[in-house]
Amino acid sequence: MPKFHRIAAFCVMVAAGAWIATGEFSSVGSAQEAGGQESPTPKAAPAPLIRTVSAVTPVFVNHARAIRLSGITAADKRVDLAARADGVIATLALEKGGTVAADALVMTLEGPEAVAQEKIAEIALAQKERDLDVAEKLFQGGSTSESNLTNARSARDAAAAELARAQASADRLRLKVPFGGIVDTLAVGLGEWVQTGAPVATILSLDPILVKAEVSEVDLASVSVGSTAKVRLVNGTQMDGTVRFVAREASAQTRTFPVEIALPNPDLTLPSGMTAEVSLLASPVRAVVVPRSIITLAEDGQLGLRVVGDDNLAQFAVVRIIDDTPEGLVVTGLPEGVRIITAGQDLVRNGEAVSVVAEVGQ
Repeated sequence: MPKFHRIAAFCVMVAAGAWIATGEFSSVGSAQEAGGQESPTPKAAPAPLIRTVSAVTPVFVNHARAIRLSGITAADKRVDLAARADGVIATLALEKGGTVAADALVMTLEGPEAVAQEKIAEIALAQKERDLDVAEKLFQGGSTSESNLTNARSARDAAAAELARAQASADRLRLKVPFGGIVDTLAVGLGEWVQTGAPVATILSLDPILVKAEVSEVDLASVSVGSTAKVRLVNGTQMDGTVRFVAREASAQTRTFPVEIALPNPDLTLPSGMTAEVSLLASPVRAVVVPRSIITLAEDGQLGLRVVGDDNLAQFAVVRIIDDTPEGLVVTGLPEGVRIITAGQDLVRNGEAVSVVAEVGQ
């Protein structure tokens, strides 16, 4: 009997192993037969994931970008007066720091010989003109020949030329200023001997006064003659000026273009050589102000924004930053009819469907 039991137990174990190998563990209903074969129950496909993003409708504005430059004030005109002849200064109507009017006689040199020659030439010309008048009357009356009349005219013309020469010689003793302004420097004194070309004084014209700056080649197209500029001087003075000059040739060293802004200075209080900050307003362009945090990059490295249209499909819009203001970045290139994704923009891709909720406060 014990041997029989062992044999029976062995048979039961073999049968159980065969049953386990078939994989049939469940009861009836766990598998369905169709034509004598078992078919597994199909699984349902997972629903696509739709992300929720916040978006805002952009507000387009006409933005005039501020071009900020650093400059320095300079005189509108400057001239270094110099002696035109050798001699002793006889009169000097210049005072350092004083003002002079345009065409004013500011210095004369002693030169009695030149003055005398001028006077003699004036008398000689007057005599030759009287002689010509007599010759013309005699010729008209038939009392003199045509050659005598011609000689009289030639003598008058020679006297006129001699007077012009004498006047030019005497005029070199007199020094005038070409424009009105301030006497910035004075290098001579009354009674001093000067030679031809010796420096006498520097005259500055300070109304208007100029602010000289340089604009980059990128911003050159946005600056034009007649444009308004806001200027802040180092002493805190703020003024509005006008662009008077824009160079058409760049500096070989800096590749920048010189510009000049004219500022009114009727009381001559603004000096030359003062540091200034210039803000030029470029032509207005259609733009949108956006927070800095929503600017993102495309896979190819382009700068832009994630946007969504009426079809609720996310897209990438390439934009260009034209200004940085306290309110945010000013960008152009945003298409019409889209909303800007302000939250979740880094989690969606082009063409992906999204669920859009309006940003709080919109």
